[in-house]
Amino acid sequence: MGLSALALEDNPVFPTYPNRMATADVTAGLVLPQAAVALLGTGGAAATLLLIFMAVTSAMYAELIAVSSIFTYDIYQTYINPDASGRRLIYMSHTSCVVYAVIMASFSTGLYYAGISMGYLYLMMGVIISGAVLPASLTLLWDRQSWAAATFSPPLALLCSLIAWLVTASKEGGSLSVTNTGANNPMLAGNVVALLTPCIFIPILSFAPGLRKPKYDWLSMKLIRKGDDSDMAAAAHLDLELVPGQSTQSDHEEQMEQHQLQRAAKIARYMTLFLTLALLVLWPFPMYGSGYIFSKKFFTGWVSVGILWLFCSSLCVGVYPLWEGRHTSSRTIKAIFLDLTGRRKPVMHGRATIAETADVEEKVDEKNGVDTPPEVSVMGKA
Repeated sequence: MGLSALALEDNPVFPTYPNRMATADVTAGLVLPQAAVALLGTGGAAATLLLIFMAVTSAMYAELIAVSSIFTYDIYQTYINPDASGRRLIYMSHTSCVVYAVIMASFSTGLYYAGISMGYLYLMMGVIISGAVLPASLTLLWDRQSWAAATFSPPLALLCSLIAWLVTASKEGGSLSVTNTGANNPMLAGNVVALLTPCIFIPILSFAPGLRKPKYDWLSMKLIRKGDDSDMAAAAHLDLELVPGQSTQSDHEEQMEQHQLQRAAKIARYMTLFLTLALLVLWPFPMYGSGYIFSKKFFTGWVSVGILWLFCSSLCVGVYPLWEGRHTSSRTIKAIFLDLTGRRKPVMHGRATIAETADVEEKVDEKNGVDTPPEVSVMGKA
């Protein structure tokens, strides 16, 4: 859409014609809606609004899930209340979502009134969080990284990046203002320092005397336990062993799952290596080094490859997961329909469902002359 805006900016269909877009509008993120209106008219504006709405809500949803999971399980259950019940964990998860949503809404409103643009946020985000890229990656990829390196490298990198960012802004602009700190060179300095300083901190904190640890085998990750839902299951008169997905796996099933995961991991590694080399080295470097100026045919091919890439990405990300999960989706929709119509649920994977078990218990109780509790009877008919 940025290329579309550049191409159409001197065309009468562009909203700002005959003037170019103001710098403030560009940094505010208005290139997308302007280009969409130029291409599709009011339909483009409506499509942009829908697109932004879905992007904002899905991003906020993902952040809420991440924050609630970290607070509930990594902080509250680990350090505050290790014996918390499932009901208590759910309550803390909901509370953290509400608190985080209020804080972020207030913070974003303050940024808007302070004059911080979207472009400024995009660049500053790298200054703040890029220091965690290498430690987080090596947590999964390198068995020699110590806990100290994983814990202290990101904040140390953040400290260094803030110093580089603000010192460069002060030297080049003479003062620390929104305009000076948002310039290209200060932001570049902060981002590069944040990304690369862990290359120094990680080896030091991993091999320093007293911090060096044996190779990590990742077995402790298998010991991560689920929350205790027994209190909620008892209140609902449910047997967790009968809930699909709650029963324990056999050794053979676990071995098969590990085999599939290893195969998928190998494919992901090779694809990542290939795409990184292709998109960051083999494709752009020769073009940059040769100083090639696009001809019309070459630019047409460039745009065609880009459109083809978008369609392939859409199929892989949007269509293939639906096809891969078609059986699960079908079972879920069928179970919801049976619930809504008051019918019993079908047998799933050869395992009796809760409703069927409750029905069997109800019939046995009737045969033995025992009254079935109302809630169990309701469960059997749900």
